[in-house]
Amino acid sequence: MNFTKRSFVFAEEEYFSIDDILATHERIPCRFEVGVHKLGFLDPSSGNPDIAKGTKLEIPLWMAQALQSRRIIVTDIPRVYREAYREILNADATVVDLHKMGPYFYHFGLYLLRFTHQDSEDISRMLNQTFRNRFRKLMDTSQNSLEEDATILTANLDRTEVALFNLGHKSLLDLKNWQHRKSQKILTANLVMNHKKRKRAIMDEAP
Repeated sequence: MNFTKRSFVFAEEEYFSIDDILATHERIPCRFEVGVHKLGFLDPSSGNPDIAKGTKLEIPLWMAQALQSRRIIVTDIPRVYREAYREILNADATVVDLHKMGPYFYHFGLYLLRFTHQDSEDISRMLNQTFRNRFRKLMDTSQNSLEEDATILTANLDRTEVALFNLGHKSLLDLKNWQHRKSQKILTANLVMNHKKRKRAIMDEAP
């Protein structure tokens, strides 16, 4: 999997996804380039009903996208995607608690690539390399943890990794059930059964 600026278009493709909605509610630091009337409530530290030019805030990503497209704000890189954290992940991503860095670390990171930053390419490479480095351990764990508590094993994973772990774990359970003959027998599809019934009825009615 390569994380690039055109990898996914989550806002369109996942419009009804709860995970997508929660990911776009993650906050991103920004600075207002112009004053904005009636949005002072976004800054709880200010009693001003308006937002003054130069105000720095953290706002939800979905709002930042709309405001930046109108050139009302400029955005900054969230702390966990900056150089210091990228170096930690590049050193050994497998030991990092990715959930603490953000439950939607990859999902949110892909959205960041839509913004214009000088570090965009570095963030893209970091996301790609982090996923690659953690994937093998993730799948090995999912395939060798039949008797262990999955909630403990997935505690340091982000939501994308949890979904992959669950798929791997389910495939292991399905295999075990098949090996012990616990899976359902293969049955004739209803469509085929109905077709045979209709064919038989036609033949019975024929002179």
